[in-house]
Amino acid sequence: MSPPRFRALLFDIDGTLVHAGGAGRRAVEASLEHHLGHAVEPQESWLGELKLDGMTDRLIVREAMVALGLRFDAATCDAILASYVENLRTEIHGPGYEVLPGVEALLARSHADSRVVGLCTGNVAAGARVKLARGGLDRFFGWDAEAPNGFAEDGEARELIVAAVLRRTAAQLGAPLAPAEAVVIGDTPRDITAAKACGVPVLAVATGRFGAAELRERGADLAVATLADPEALEFLLG
Repeated sequence: MSPPRFRALLFDIDGTLVHAGGAGRRAVEASLEHHLGHAVEPQESWLGELKLDGMTDRLIVREAMVALGLRFDAATCDAILASYVENLRTEIHGPGYEVLPGVEALLARSHADSRVVGLCTGNVAAGARVKLARGGLDRFFGWDAEAPNGFAEDGEARELIVAAVLRRTAAQLGAPLAPAEAVVIGDTPRDITAAKACGVPVLAVATGRFGAAELRERGADLAVATLADPEALEFLLG
């Protein structure tokens, strides 16, 4: 039997595995208001016109602070993100949450085939778990420090997150992992750019804001409408 095409499947969360129904944005805005409201005029929208697709949580806070005319500092960012997670625990139960098509079946099949299944997400780790637990998907991933995941804690830039998850995956396998032996599954051009910067192939899924044609143009190795597409299964699992 030939070896699998990919030894590790690394998933983005928002727009790829789930739609959170705007819970993340609401939770961030409430946290920004709580921590920064004393320093600036009241805002109708604390995130303004920021497009959050593919941004890491830490970069979202940085961009929001800069847009408000404030100096970014790490301690304030940490405090904002800590209260964001607490807000998210409530907001995630609002309307509009859904597990996206084909996701649960793909995760179950990937485990059955003994692939390494990990997260490659701009979410902070605690926020990622809240979002996945709402749909019962947290059971498919490890959550200890050695699990093959990459989170916002690994860096503001997504390529740092990709590099971190590759290191953890190799450690779990107990053997070197070539970038081409992993694949990132995501829904935004930022997912694609970060993965390609590390030499990792990309399956893009058009369940977020971007269509399949645009994701192909941005460099995805394959772009599909949803993860229920048989072509996605064939690409990932062979």
